[in-house]
Amino acid sequence: MRPPARSSSARALASLREPRMQPMKPSAMSKRKLKDSSAESAECISQVQKILRERFCHHCAAGKLFGMEQQYRHLLELLKRTTVHGESNSALIIGPRGSGKTALLNHVLKDLREMEQVRENLLEVHLNGLLQTNDKVALKEITRQLQLENVVGDKVFGSFAENLAFLLEALRKGDRTSSCPILFVLDEFDLFVHHKNQTLLYNLFDISQSAQTPVTVIGLTCRQDILELLEKRVKSRFSHRQIYLMNSFDFKQYLKIFKKQLSLPAEFSDESFAQKWNNNIQHLSEDKTVQDVLQNLFHHTKDLRSLHLLLMLASSAVTVHHPLLTAADLQEASRQHSTDSKANIVHGLSVLEICLIIAMKHLNEVYDGEPFNFQMVYNEFQKFIQRKAHSMYNFEKPVVMKAFEHLLQLELVKPLERPSARAQREYLLMKLLLDSSQIMDALQVYPNCPTDVKQWAASSLSWL
Repeated sequence: MRPPARSSSARALASLREPRMQPMKPSAMSKRKLKDSSAESAECISQVQKILRERFCHHCAAGKLFGMEQQYRHLLELLKRTTVHGESNSALIIGPRGSGKTALLNHVLKDLREMEQVRENLLEVHLNGLLQTNDKVALKEITRQLQLENVVGDKVFGSFAENLAFLLEALRKGDRTSSCPILFVLDEFDLFVHHKNQTLLYNLFDISQSAQTPVTVIGLTCRQDILELLEKRVKSRFSHRQIYLMNSFDFKQYLKIFKKQLSLPAEFSDESFAQKWNNNIQHLSEDKTVQDVLQNLFHHTKDLRSLHLLLMLASSAVTVHHPLLTAADLQEASRQHSTDSKANIVHGLSVLEICLIIAMKHLNEVYDGEPFNFQMVYNEFQKFIQRKAHSMYNFEKPVVMKAFEHLLQLELVKPLERPSARAQREYLLMKLLLDSSQIMDALQVYPNCPTDVKQWAASSLSWL
């Protein structure tokens, strides 16, 4: 026989009689330990982020130099002769963008400033061809950086040449033993070549050959043919010292750079965390997925600036709750790094604007990249409507014109010349700033793109 079922009230009484298991409360000591360990881990992550960001910033001299030891020694010796022995010199650092010209110079200057005989004994003037667009602006910047405003004062000069002569005279005061050496750094050096008569370059190279104030002029440029751009009188005063930087390492060396750039130093505050981090970086460098990501970047561009950007994006994912880098972090960073900004703009366009871009794409194919005007684009769009007999795309011409102007504002299309007041907007010559592959890639991920629009884009010839 089955025992009689107990009523709900009986069950309640029984539960009251039975002792309940109370949940264990964490002690105050264990709470304190958890809090301390989380604070320590947060401090470690903060230090990791600081170290890595300093390394990946190409203007910061905290990172390491790779493959340019010889150039480093050459430039350091050159500047030491100026700062210690009072010799005047001039040199050009030549290399493609991202090859480490600025990083090399910053490392040399950092090591120079740490020397006892150089400390507080070197004046630096940094000019950039993108900012100092003519000699007059450059001269003002030299005056400001050398703190010679009081010397110039309210003096009125008859010409630029007189002003420059006065400033150079102020620099020439004294002899080699008592004068403070001056370093002129000219970034984007090739842009200074286009200044009128190359007056600034002529005078800087001239004083670098004089027996007065020790002066060294260092130019940084991407132009391999830079000497051919100098005038004869300027070239004759240049020392012809050239330091070339080339990214000549192979993929094995590239992998080593990847490991070194992400590894934590031996003097890191938390030794156990540093060991765990470095072991993880070693495993990542051997991971096939990570190697594929790095290989893609290496084949696209070997410059370390691109690698640093990839690693910066990946390391930004590191947090207290996600303390170690993973292959997925590098894959996501690679996706962000290679994202096409113009293709992203296409994702937010209306279907009408997409149709206009496709019409322009077809015009480029038919007329072999020749410029087009709005009327040609509109006619191409009308052919598509008639071919498909779609009333949903049948917009009035002013509406289509408005959509075309929006593409102009987004800089996906640009006019070949500045429009005059009398010119008719429909007949201004334009150029599409997207290539065929960018358009097709953007359409693949465009949300709810009509099938016939995709088919029209994929057709190799225009609708006739």
